[in-house]
Formats: sequence, structure tokens, C-alpha cells
Amino acid sequence: MALDVRPATVFEDVAALVGPKRPDAGVCWCLSYRIPSKLNNELRGTARGEYVAELLGSGPIGVLAYDGAEPVGWAAVAPRAATSFARNRRIPHVDDLPVWSLWCVRVRPGHRGKGISHVLIEGAVRFAAENGAPAIEAYPLDNGDAKVDLTMAYPGLRKNFEAAGFHHAADTTSVLNGFPRVLMRRELGS
Repeated sequence: MALDVRPATVFEDVAALVGPKRPDAGVCWCLSYRIPSKLNNELRGTARGEYVAELLGSGPIGVLAYDGAEPVGWAAVAPRAATSFARNRRIPHVDDLPVWSLWCVRVRPGHRGKGISHVLIEGAVRFAAENGAPAIEAYPLDNGDAKVDLTMAYPGLRKNFEAAGFHHAADTTSVLNGFPRVLMRRELGS
């Protein structure tokens, strides 16, 4: 399998990874950390997808992994200052660097277990570096060897970020699906 990771710019490809099976269904569209909570709560059904289409009109909103022409993976990545992590009291700020955040890694069913999440993490790191990020952070689950419900594994797993050269930068008070989240960081040389 030859994977290609590219900036997410095509609405249909983003929708294939983070959109609903039914256009009116209430799914995240990976907006929960990208937009203010008031707006996130107001957007319902098709309005969520329409909002994502508007965002894409301004440029990439993450990266997609492709197997040939088929989108098979997604990673949400953006400057931390442009996300709710900028104000999140449970996820600390390590310093004043204008870091980028990587908060969602998703692989389509039927493509899991093939290392795609590792390729997505590297693609997100490359995208952040190409856009001037001095460092990139992630807030994965620290699950040890415990099994994680795939629905709740979207922030990624600590071991996958360690394998990608991230280091533990801080503990957080955030817990998801019973697992603590940790702040992992990778410096991006200039």
C-alpha cells in the first residue's frame, strides 16, 4: 500500500472520513475543538457539513491519507491559537510558543491495522512544519496496554505519538473514556 498524505482541501474526501452516513445526522465533523463551543452547539445536521465546506474555502483544515484516489485517513491539525485548546483549562500551555495542535486521527473501517495512523501523524507534522509551526502538540490517551473503544480513540494513543518522536511534555486533567490524556510534543526545527 502506497499512501500519500495531502492537505485536506476536497470537501467530499473530508466528508468521507468525518462526515455522517446520512447528511442530516448529528456527527462531529471534527469541529468540536475547531470552533467556539456556542457555535458548535448551535450547528445541527447539514449545517455542520456546510460549515466545513466554508472552512475549506479558506484553505486546508487538516490532512488526508490517500490509498490511490481513495481517502482512507484523516488528521485534524491547526494552530493551537485557532482552536478551543487555546482556552482549555484541562490541557496546559507548556510555554508561549505558537504551537500547532493535532487532536484527531481517524482511519476508515476496512483500512485499520495497516499503519495508516502513523503515516497520518507524520503527514500532520510535515504540514505544520511547512506552515511555520515551531512545535506540534497532541493530547492522546495514556492507555498503557488497555483496549480503547475506537469511537473514543480519536485523539490517538500515547505510544503512537512516542513512536513518531513526540515526548511527554505535561500531564493534563483531561480524561476521555476513563483514560487520562497527556500533552505530547514534538519540536520542529527551523
